[in-house]
Amino acid sequence: MSKPSRRPTREARKEHSEKVRQAQRQLRAEQAEQGLWPRPPPSVSNRLCGYGTEEEEQAAREKAVEGQLGVFRQLLPELLKDLRCLADPRQAKKVKHQLSTVLLYGLLSFVFQITSRREANRELSRPAFMATLQELFPELESLPHADTLHRVLQKLEVKELEQAHVGLIRRLIRQKTFRRYLIDGCYPIAIDGTQKLVRRGQWWDDAWLERRHESDEGDVVQQYVYVLEANLAFHNGVTLPLLSEFLSHGEGDPDDEKQDCEQRAFHRLAQRLKKYFPRLPILVLLGGLYPNGPIMAHCRQNSWQFMIVLPDKCLPSVWQEVEALRPRVPHQRYPQRWQGREQTFWWVNDIDYRYDNDHHHLSVHVVGCEETWPAIDTETGERVIKTARHVWLSSQPLEQNTVHTRCNLGARHRWGIEINMLIEKHQGYCYEHAFSQTWQAMKGYHYLMRLAHLINALALATKRVIEQVRQLGVQAFLRWVRDTCANRWLPHDWIERFRHQNRQLRLE
Repeated sequence: MSKPSRRPTREARKEHSEKVRQAQRQLRAEQAEQGLWPRPPPSVSNRLCGYGTEEEEQAAREKAVEGQLGVFRQLLPELLKDLRCLADPRQAKKVKHQLSTVLLYGLLSFVFQITSRREANRELSRPAFMATLQELFPELESLPHADTLHRVLQKLEVKELEQAHVGLIRRLIRQKTFRRYLIDGCYPIAIDGTQKLVRRGQWWDDAWLERRHESDEGDVVQQYVYVLEANLAFHNGVTLPLLSEFLSHGEGDPDDEKQDCEQRAFHRLAQRLKKYFPRLPILVLLGGLYPNGPIMAHCRQNSWQFMIVLPDKCLPSVWQEVEALRPRVPHQRYPQRWQGREQTFWWVNDIDYRYDNDHHHLSVHVVGCEETWPAIDTETGERVIKTARHVWLSSQPLEQNTVHTRCNLGARHRWGIEINMLIEKHQGYCYEHAFSQTWQAMKGYHYLMRLAHLINALALATKRVIEQVRQLGVQAFLRWVRDTCANRWLPHDWIERFRHQNRQLRLE
């Protein structure tokens, strides 16, 4: 005779879910009464279409295209100037499409989140879609084949694509677009690495990294691509792609049989960042892999500030000083309430950190945050108190009037680059898709993807589109814009007004 099931019945599960929801609603209501920052809703509304007539839908589609592609239309003239300055690697007598046209075609493919070269050929060549695109962007004089773009990227010096990307960021900085989101007068730049591609076996390619692991089939060799990314990470939640540094086998140390790594790539990325922005005040936001002497010294040499996550078992000499000095500075504490959390900051300034066998030293400052907040336990439906602890290394001494800005508005928003990577991998930009197995072309597609993501991120953060994005969600909104362009919803006279309209980029 079988034992009775211990699993709760369907009615019991529904009763438990309702209990949890009621507890969460009560908690949110109490937080709203206290004036605390409300949590965003978990998903978009599950309701029917709100448009009663075709005219209402037409107006909504026009508003969406104007908000999303209007930013692209505004940035395009200067961007095309930069693209036209690139050296064309093709034979002049065999050129059918201008280089700027081919690159604009690739850029539009990523702006519309087309997931492969075959889909780009199939979708963008549809007569209705192509006619609308050429009306919206007369610079797209002709429509090249996706393989044409691939052949161009195989020969193009793709670093020049990055220069066009940086030029766009420079213009936005000169226009003071981001001045409301600076931290201590500095531009917060988060840096982190992630895997882009992986393939099994050994190929005749010296650029890909290699690793071995044991499996049921024996010793397995994998080749993979790893990229170190740098993004502007603002405290309003906007994260903008900036630079990419590819790790490659040739940058390793063959004498010690060491491959390239994130810390090596950081120094190369820092050199390029300093070259592109020699006088820009920068606050570098780094994770727990980076608290070491050479990296902090490099930041100091570049006159950059930094906030670096300090894990518990990292830099024992620094932790020893912190534990010894904290009881002697009880006044260096600051309690506050922020976004529904009770926080207590503590800090210890002017710690002498020595490294490289005591041949070098520098002064660092350590700040920690211990916080508690109420939440609902999904297992029991009861209210519980959760806790968290964060510790950072700071380049600047901490004070009561600066600790909130540097920690809550600066260091904590390093997560923006991790969210950005997940968006590029899983929300339409195909970060992990192998558009090409050729190293040079693969990097070219990557730079085009990052530039398209920058344009979309700027548009989605503007006041023109934020309302529709909240109603539909980001991916549904981008599909809405693409569907509008693909199916001739936009009349010719509206497109003419759209192209000649003057706009100002204002972030929410």
